[in-house]
Amino acid sequence: MTTSSFEFTDKNQQVEVTSANKSLTFSIVKPEIIQVFQDYGKSTHSYAVEGDKTVDTKYAVSKDADHVIIKTDALTVKVDADLHVDVYDQDNHPLVIHYDGQRESINQNIDSAHKKIVRSEGHEVATVDEASKTYYEVLNQLDDDEQFYGLGDKTGFLNKRGYEYDNWNVDEPRPHIESFTHLYKSIPILFGIKQGHPYGLFFDNTYRSHFDLGKESAKYYVYSADDGNLNYYILGGRTLKDVVADYTYLTGVVPLPQRWMLGYQQSRWGYSMDPKRVEEIVDKFEQYHLPLEAIHFDIDYMKGYRVFTWDTDKFADPKGFLTSLRKRGVRVIPILDPGVKQDDDYDIYQEGLKKGYFAKNKDGSVYINRVWPGKSAFPDFGNPDVRKWWGKHCKFLLDKGAAGIWTDMNEPATFDGDMPDDVVMTDEDQPSTAKMMHNVYGHNMAKATYNGIKDATGKRPYVITRAAYAGTQKYSTAWTGDNQSLWHHLQMSIPQLCNLGLSGFSYAGTDIGGFSADTTPELLTRWIEAALFSPLFRNHSALQVRNQEPWVFGKQTLDIYRKFLNLRYHFIPYLYDCFKNETETGLPVMRPLVLNYPDDETVRNMNDEYMVGDNVLVAPIVQQGQTARAVYLPEGEWIALDSGVQHSGRTNILANVPIDKLPVFIKKDTLMPWGQAVEHISDKPDTKMTFRLFGNAATYTHYQDDGIDFNYQKGEYNQYVVSVTADGNCQIKLDHHGYAGQYQTIDVQLNDRVVEFKFDDKSGSYVAAK
Repeated sequence: MTTSSFEFTDKNQQVEVTSANKSLTFSIVKPEIIQVFQDYGKSTHSYAVEGDKTVDTKYAVSKDADHVIIKTDALTVKVDADLHVDVYDQDNHPLVIHYDGQRESINQNIDSAHKKIVRSEGHEVATVDEASKTYYEVLNQLDDDEQFYGLGDKTGFLNKRGYEYDNWNVDEPRPHIESFTHLYKSIPILFGIKQGHPYGLFFDNTYRSHFDLGKESAKYYVYSADDGNLNYYILGGRTLKDVVADYTYLTGVVPLPQRWMLGYQQSRWGYSMDPKRVEEIVDKFEQYHLPLEAIHFDIDYMKGYRVFTWDTDKFADPKGFLTSLRKRGVRVIPILDPGVKQDDDYDIYQEGLKKGYFAKNKDGSVYINRVWPGKSAFPDFGNPDVRKWWGKHCKFLLDKGAAGIWTDMNEPATFDGDMPDDVVMTDEDQPSTAKMMHNVYGHNMAKATYNGIKDATGKRPYVITRAAYAGTQKYSTAWTGDNQSLWHHLQMSIPQLCNLGLSGFSYAGTDIGGFSADTTPELLTRWIEAALFSPLFRNHSALQVRNQEPWVFGKQTLDIYRKFLNLRYHFIPYLYDCFKNETETGLPVMRPLVLNYPDDETVRNMNDEYMVGDNVLVAPIVQQGQTARAVYLPEGEWIALDSGVQHSGRTNILANVPIDKLPVFIKKDTLMPWGQAVEHISDKPDTKMTFRLFGNAATYTHYQDDGIDFNYQKGEYNQYVVSVTADGNCQIKLDHHGYAGQYQTIDVQLNDRVVEFKFDDKSGSYVAAK
């Protein structure tokens, strides 16, 4: 190769580097984000990155004998004549360095025939086909201390180094274990820390892809894909928080949820078989004074599992029934699956058939596979018209009183074998196939449902999805799918939710107690404790397993369950503040310690602790029979929530944790809102708020709106700045007053007294009571 063919062009923040008739295009999105693109003739539409994210950026491009060098204030990218890419941060620390050597297979050159045999026996084999003509891979050097995070809710531990993962959404019924390479979601965002310096790589490719993060060799890590363009984003920043914020800048933040969505929700496959069973559940919650915001209805409420129907043999008056529950403070969230029953007398099927809205076989016939309704067709959600059609029909459920919609089976899951790659689908306005659209099927279904709810109600939509892609967080909360009542699933829930949070999904949760298998009193108790700050706070179980409502296991379990539900409600104003901050910063609510303390090597593999925002640390029991545990506290001073005892950081303490205890620590000199313990969150504004001081002095900014609609975007919100000085002087300033539901009374709880403030209508300010 001669260097004379190694050139670049630079125009409008796009640098094209050409060598030997091949080229890479580097698009400078902002100083910390550079897109790398190589055109393989595939669709360039992104489902993750919506709209033009480019901002005017100062940069420089130069060329020496060996490299084209692109430099911003945050990143330096060097490209050699073989189009290898090396990335450095603003201080010239190496972040991503290409690997020149040969790959070292650990599969002993297993051929395709043997791969098929191994898979048939139930063993995991990487699903990317290296023999494909469209296959490509990116190899980078692996540093001795390099750590990896992100990738959504893949199984296993927080730190993904040493493991391999596939990006291919699948309904996995077996008990999820750490060797599984893929589950329901494909979120190809990888965060790395190399020698203490953070970076991110987001591979925006919806085709089947694969990460090997040092399993094959300690020398390198690999991203590979079956098909699609080479299309990834380099993310830089001074801190890991900066890099995570870069990713959510690209793919979007979780919108502010309705306030009640942060409360407790109860679900079970089978509740909606009988309205009397539903009423019995609500009666029990009232009888035992357990907070409850919503009951979820699984597939049984439908007529023969047909979507957008209601079985009136079971529910003679669905709207009246849901209205009666709502008057008792309980909302209903019904499920929707994508499969539309093949039925000549079914209007939804006939309408979709007439309009050509279903995925098709290569010969043009409608693709049919079995799911719950039997033989079913599958909406082509990549088509904008299909999304509008689906969203419009969501009004059927909303008009009956549904408070949100739970979407499931949208990998898409099928009973008679997987949907073939060559099934014809639509990529916005272009023809495509399931090979490209599979991983965004659930994403597009969630988007359709979100927009349908928003259009019909004007409220902040509540959508839950099982399958997702990068960016789905803009439209839906997510749960980790069909876990089981197993201790290792409780253990795994913490790294799963923490990595989901890093991957953009701040509003996520697991099925508390486990979906399949039979829970025990101890497991259910430890699960409600561990999940106390899980943003999506839902107990859900399968039809055939033992009941796992809190009263099933006797008074001790019931009393502990109630205790922690009440504690959750005390924290809801704080969680709501965290979500408001998330909409502005892109940082998750529930997060791993490494996000807040990336320079602390102790927390880089911390799987059994997590933080809520910057100032709350949680260390649950996740081992059967354990009643004491070591708790690692990072730098600073920490105050135990239950005892008020202060501890110094950068050390382990031994915590005594009987079955009714959960170690929660608040960072010293923190002020936080403390909500009331109520059984249902009201749509009416709270008239009183309490702020608790942990330590000697602090300042806290608190957010308030109506908790329901989008009027806050028009300025209808209140922002309070509450401060306490070391000498005990308290002040409350209403920084922004755009919402008429301001608190009438605010109490500031100090270490030795409570200071009460009253709102003065004339001055529009808070005055300390005398």
